[in-house]
Amino acid sequence: MPSRVNRRTVGRMGRCIVTIAAALAFSSISFAQTAEQPAPPRTRRPPEKASTEPFDAHNFTAIWLLRTPFAGISNTPPPLTAWGQAKFDLNKPSYGPRAVPPAEGNDVIGNCDPTGFPRNLFSPSRPVQFVQLPNELVQVFQYHGVWRQIWMDGRELPKDADPSWYGTSVAKWDGDTLVVNTVGLDERTWLDHFGYPHSGDMQVEERYTRVDHDTFELVLTVNDPKAYTKPWVSPKKTFKLANPQELEEDYCVPSEEQHFNSLMRNPADGKSN
Repeated sequence: MPSRVNRRTVGRMGRCIVTIAAALAFSSISFAQTAEQPAPPRTRRPPEKASTEPFDAHNFTAIWLLRTPFAGISNTPPPLTAWGQAKFDLNKPSYGPRAVPPAEGNDVIGNCDPTGFPRNLFSPSRPVQFVQLPNELVQVFQYHGVWRQIWMDGRELPKDADPSWYGTSVAKWDGDTLVVNTVGLDERTWLDHFGYPHSGDMQVEERYTRVDHDTFELVLTVNDPKAYTKPWVSPKKTFKLANPQELEEDYCVPSEEQHFNSLMRNPADGKSN
């Protein structure tokens, strides 16, 4: 039986072959996805009934999967400032109306660099585990196998936090809603896979509400006056208990990424190794 790494590599090769075929018929823009257009029609699932199992509204310990289709903050970002527009123009994503072939892009994932927060929270295909402890909440992301600490011990946000991939986060309860505030986020990361930027001054607020045993809802707000002319507020995002309740090994390994780029990605774009 092939290993997980081999299965993942084969899957990526298959996707790349499809991309090569599409590139022969269309430009990169013509087949790119766009954040401004509605998602393609999907087969409707029957409405999910709220769970009647008992639950603790102040405990999120479980493994969760995003069920909101759009993988980003929202379909419509706020207007960019001049600084934000300049940063946005430098970013070269492989998705959306500005898509370029991956070999010509500069998305951090091309080098297995951390995707950072909040981008890593919005993966509709990879779950995140919440581990709630007396004084902290830990989020463990399957993608890249990284973790994030959210302090719940009453401390204040630092006034001048050192930048890091996942920032410094503190939380407190507002009734049955857990309110998380984060600062100190490294501005090398993007907010989503469309290349929207942020500054090192960005502050992020998350509001988590567990509505039943199987469901919690999240509203996320980005406040970054250096990059955007007004706050960027997400619609309500729904997370459901993942099935099965376990995380798989899902690392981005630089040596494997380089091998894949040399074998498939770069030749697909006509680049020599």
